[in-house]
Amino acid sequence: MRVVLLGTAADGGFPRWNCACPLCAAARDGKLPPRTQECAALTGNGRDWWLLNASPDLRTQLTATPALWPGAGPRDTPLRGVLLTDAEAEHAGGLTMLRGTPGLKVYAAPPVRTVLTPLRAGLDRYASWEWADSLADGGFVLAGGLVVTAHPVGAQAPAYVPARAAAQGAPWVTAYRVEDLATGGVLLYAPSVGAWSSALDDLCAAADCVLLDGTVFDPAETGAVRGGAGRAATGPHLPVSGPQGSLAALARHPGRRRVYIRMDDTNPLLDPASPARARVAAQRVEVLPDGAEFVV
Repeated sequence: MRVVLLGTAADGGFPRWNCACPLCAAARDGKLPPRTQECAALTGNGRDWWLLNASPDLRTQLTATPALWPGAGPRDTPLRGVLLTDAEAEHAGGLTMLRGTPGLKVYAAPPVRTVLTPLRAGLDRYASWEWADSLADGGFVLAGGLVVTAHPVGAQAPAYVPARAAAQGAPWVTAYRVEDLATGGVLLYAPSVGAWSSALDDLCAAADCVLLDGTVFDPAETGAVRGGAGRAATGPHLPVSGPQGSLAALARHPGRRRVYIRMDDTNPLLDPASPARARVAAQRVEVLPDGAEFVV
């Protein structure tokens, strides 16, 4: 299975348009590479491509990735559909860029499909899409020979969802396990994780590559820059550092390729020269740039 990291930053991208923190300032000065909002693409056969989330930066990301360019016909596209992990604007906003493309298939958990009903109705006026339940029993098979199962990893509804509609305990956030039938390679894609669990441990243990939520390095970092209560500024994301952080959890799976994605603009992992990046590298966990491509 071939994977491309189309974007690796959290919502707002890097540098964030309205942030003058030291990291964003360094990116504007050309000292750090910019990053677009988190999104990935994968294929099992090199012809049929599937998006993992659809960021608001999707047009730029598709234009920068030759494998996803249109052809051979004037309106042909190798894109077959999208797998949504949640209903956040940073992950679903890019669907509007795909409007008018007939025959796409979008997988999402039931509460995500429900809250996106107005968007779905608007997109269907341009071209008819198929919207499927990602949590259907037994998983599903994608064109190109990929078998997918979705796994709930969070129950936090997006902030725009009214409290009366944000069903408590519903699977608002999922991770995807993708297996290549031809090679047996397994990818775990989990860009939003609020808390570690034994189920997530099991998924990591059975994967060849883990793409994991790296939003914050320390839960206090966003509060120090923007004011307020750090974690609340970015939503419920498990920090990288600390005894209960994701880096400690990933240390239990040294035989897997492990990559942090979806980094907030205040995260020191964005700076290759930072002590935070050195700590992560010492555990052989990677931070890759936009456009990075690899085989699982």
